[in-house]
Amino acid sequence: MMYPVIRKLQQKRVVLASASPRRQEILSQAGLRFEVVPSRFKEKLNKASFPTPHAYAIETAKQKALDVARRMHQKDLRAPDIIIGADTIVTIEGLILEKPVDKQDAYRMLSRLNGKEHSVFTGVAIIHCFSQDGQLDVEISQFYEETVVMFSQLSEELLWEYIHSGEPMDKAGGYGIQALGGMLVESIHGDFLNVVGFPLNHFCKKLAELYFPLGAVGLQPVKHDSIPTVDTFENLSEEEGAGLDDGGAQAQGTQDTGHDRTAKNLPPFPTGLLELISGFQASKALFTACKLKVFDLLQREAPLKAVDIASKIATSERGTGRLLDVCVALGLLQQTERGYSNSDLAALYLLSDGEFSLRGFIELNDKHTWAAFTHLESAIREGSSRDHRAVGDKAGGLLQDSCPGRDARLCFMRAKHGLAKLTARQVATALDLSRFSSACHLGGCTGALALELAREYPRLKVTVFDLPEVIEHVTCFQSSGPHTEQVSFVPGDFFKDSLPEADLYVLSGILHDWPDKKVHRLLSRISGSCKPGGGLLVAEVALDEDPRAARPGLLRSLSRLLQTQGGERSLAKSRQLLQLHGFTDVQVARTRDVLTVVLGTRPAT
Repeated sequence: MMYPVIRKLQQKRVVLASASPRRQEILSQAGLRFEVVPSRFKEKLNKASFPTPHAYAIETAKQKALDVARRMHQKDLRAPDIIIGADTIVTIEGLILEKPVDKQDAYRMLSRLNGKEHSVFTGVAIIHCFSQDGQLDVEISQFYEETVVMFSQLSEELLWEYIHSGEPMDKAGGYGIQALGGMLVESIHGDFLNVVGFPLNHFCKKLAELYFPLGAVGLQPVKHDSIPTVDTFENLSEEEGAGLDDGGAQAQGTQDTGHDRTAKNLPPFPTGLLELISGFQASKALFTACKLKVFDLLQREAPLKAVDIASKIATSERGTGRLLDVCVALGLLQQTERGYSNSDLAALYLLSDGEFSLRGFIELNDKHTWAAFTHLESAIREGSSRDHRAVGDKAGGLLQDSCPGRDARLCFMRAKHGLAKLTARQVATALDLSRFSSACHLGGCTGALALELAREYPRLKVTVFDLPEVIEHVTCFQSSGPHTEQVSFVPGDFFKDSLPEADLYVLSGILHDWPDKKVHRLLSRISGSCKPGGGLLVAEVALDEDPRAARPGLLRSLSRLLQTQGGERSLAKSRQLLQLHGFTDVQVARTRDVLTVVLGTRPAT
């Protein structure tokens, strides 16, 4: 098979859009003659916007090849016949690992892989270029290959010895299987060369499809009057190129009576759109597994077979098996011959008593947000949810209207506590607050952020000011230990009651619950209480100018339409609000997650 396929390319000008010596060696040994033009594409695609890891790898490979096509065409007014782009990634439990940035990063990667099974994906794009009258047309074929790799259980000493060799630094996942990194690998299932960096066997099969088609198989032409710059290629996985079926193969045409149904006339297969349409099913599967306490059970007794899990949680074996398999596919569980067990992701975030548990947030979404979104159409038509048009003046409008009753209130507090535990450290360290000796966290709920501020600034005294019905339950969330004596709790309503005195006032995840009128009222009260030289720290999800990057904030803003009268605001709007209420010298810092932290200072008299 391979010789006629490679021979087919001998008379064509072929370019490899990669500086990888490993890819060059693999293709050279196969007898392919090619030039090397490294891509300058900056691998900045948003991984979270792709439905699968392999979709991200394919898109990155395509962007690398398109970058070279554009540059060569601009330089010579003629592009080569074929450009090959490739991108290799390592994934474990839904996380994508690329090349480590330093030795510590390499250690984190290898520690995560140690003693576990992971997948290596290589996405490949084959671009045929055509130049006519100074214009560039391209036809794209793309595919991916997956190889499953099992790491041995290795000592920390051995891992560091390998890291100090320098080999991990230019390799996805922090190891090279073809050299010293081979000693880390216990077994592989799939194409060895794919782990090295290029799936030669699949590449040759793809060439055979293109040059020796069985039936009506063709490339999908992607035409450009002039090829766009790289920055315009960030979300093309569903807009351009060969359609992908569920296995990543090129969509093939069929012949209908009286109609030309070749691949050229078929639209791209909408993989991402189908994932979006059915995305709620994955959420509900997660919610159900949490409600049935599957993850808690497996933390105590794993591994367990489906029949044993069903018996222990009083469910059907048939339904339980299907739910468990979905959780495996979502990266929440692992499955071996011995049974099911929690993934690292589940062990960290999905246990009822975990330090960083998100169970409260999951419960809130399942019981309240899910129900609220069933009224989205009417809220869009009318501009607000009927249930929340009359949010009153009380500071707990969202708490009281969305979560009436003790159990619902505790659910809300657990959700806030879980999210605060994830973000508190980043908020507390985003900007230098060392000049303040006292702080008041308005709407501080369980005090998670207050405690983190106290840890970071040992001389800082922090007051948590929240509704009486919140303060009465904070003991359920408090932990003993150092710095807790720096935090105190005071009941009150920040819209009505006098605010505690402080050098610094803190609002985290509060302003988005309220419309502009209420926000101005609250900021005016804070400004009136703030001493000269005092400050206001605001942490919110700020809307980005790029709608794709702003996706988390935009979805939250839609949720606010249903559950409050508020919404997310842009960074410029947040800055303007602080300045309007007398806070100057506004500083801004973005955390590693979606939060933006803004600090304003009252001018000294």
